[in-house]
Order: sequence, then structure tokens, then C-alpha cells
Amino acid sequence: MKDKDSQISTTYNSALDFARKHYENFPVVSLLIPKELRKHIAIIYLFARTADDIADEGNLSENERLQQLNDFENSLHNLLIGNFKSHFEEALHHTIIQKNLTPQMFYDLLKAFKQDVTKKRYENYDELLFYCKHSANPIGRLILELFNIRSEEAFNYSDKICTALQLTNFYQDIEIDYQKGRIYFPQDELQRFEVTENMFAMKENNVNLKKLLRHNIERTQKMFDEGKNLLKFLNGRLKFEIKWTILGGGKILQKIKEKDYNIFNARPKLTKRDFGALFIKSFLV
Repeated sequence: MKDKDSQISTTYNSALDFARKHYENFPVVSLLIPKELRKHIAIIYLFARTADDIADEGNLSENERLQQLNDFENSLHNLLIGNFKSHFEEALHHTIIQKNLTPQMFYDLLKAFKQDVTKKRYENYDELLFYCKHSANPIGRLILELFNIRSEEAFNYSDKICTALQLTNFYQDIEIDYQKGRIYFPQDELQRFEVTENMFAMKENNVNLKKLLRHNIERTQKMFDEGKNLLKFLNGRLKFEIKWTILGGGKILQKIKEKDYNIFNARPKLTKRDFGALFIKSFLV
């Protein structure tokens, strides 16, 4: 039994190291998270990042990516019923059972990663929101469940924040995503603002593209503002963690505006100084 506990503990520690080494626009396992919950957040992050890398990284064909994601989903199904092939799967099972997490959230994430493999364009904003519902919103809901917050109203405000974070990430990665064949701006909005795909290929920071970005950034900031209503359901360090997260997303949007909406050649991202300043601000606002 001690060996088993030791193996799970080692796996959690590896997940924590993994989470700390990866850049995100939000603090993944910051000091604001109670120590006993950090390992659970880290193992969830490792699950999501591993699946995301299958969908995105390397030189696999679409069929190979989908096969690996299907295998990953089968492993999820098996670990949920207590059949493990690795210490990672056992640790994830331990987290889901101990913290009474909703398994469907993990399946939703995999649905989004599979969609990333096959769907490269979005006809309208509703289609994009449906993608975010699966790619981003489950993470926020799982965090709330870890803190035993299960109000549907709280979930809805969390969805606003997570969707806004996902959209913000799209604006950061326009150039990277285009190189992978993806455009996350709705096709009907490209037409409305007279933006062509060739402008992405030529990295053309023209007036039309600026108007498209301004429209999307303003809409996303409003979503962050609506999501702030989640804070009334929170207390203690989680409240400051979520404030920090919202401020981080808003700071990225601000950086894009300050660059006159030029998102080519230099990816806007948060520096250590930004994270520190926003950390302090989260206690003041």
C-alpha cells in the first residue's frame, strides 16, 4: 500500500513540475491554490495538455492524431472504471473519485481536441462558442468542483471567463494557427470586415484586419467583465486566483491594442513582471 501511495505521490509531483514549466495566460498551480488541491489541478492540466499535444504537435497525419485521441479516450473510459495502464491514469482516477468530479468534462475536452484535428474553419460566432464550450469551459467547471462549488449560476459565469480566455488565446496565436491551417475568426465576420485569408498569409496588418480584431477584442473584454460576477460565489485565495486570471486575460487584450492590433511577428504574452503586477492588483481591485 505504501509503494502504491508513493507511486501516486511521485506522479502528482511530476504533474506539478510539468504544469510549472508550461506558459499559460493564467497561473496554473500558483501559491494562491491551497496546497492539497495543487496536485489535482496539475493532473487535470497534464491530461488536457497531453491530449492537446496529440492534436497539435509533431508530424502525424489527421488519421493518426484521431486514432491516438480515440485511444486516449478509451484509456479515460477504462481508468474511470478502475482499469489503469499507468501511474498517471491511476492518479487521475484518484483525483476524479476523491474530489467527485464530473467525468463528462474530460470527454468534452477530448471532443474539442478531436475537432481541432478535422475542423479548420467556423462559419459563425455560435459555432466558435460551441467549440469553446468543450475546449475551455470544462476546465473552469472542474476547478469550481475541486472547491466544491457546484452552482449552475457560478458555472455559467465561469464559462464566460473560460471562453474569453480561449478567444484571447486565439488572438495571440493567429499566426501560429494559420500555419497549422486554422482560422478561428468566424467566416461571416471575415466577410463583413472584408478580410481575406491571403491577409493572414501575407501578414498584412491593414485597416480591415484591425477593425476585425477590435470588434472581437471588445466583445471578449465584455465577456471577461460579465464573468467577474463569478467572484461573488468565491472567497479566500480562490477569489484572488480568479481575479488574477481575469486580469491576465485582459492584459493580453490590452497588449494587442497597444500594438495597434498588429498580431504578426511578435506574439503578445505576459512577462514575469506582468504576472507580478497583476498578482498585486488582484488584491487591490
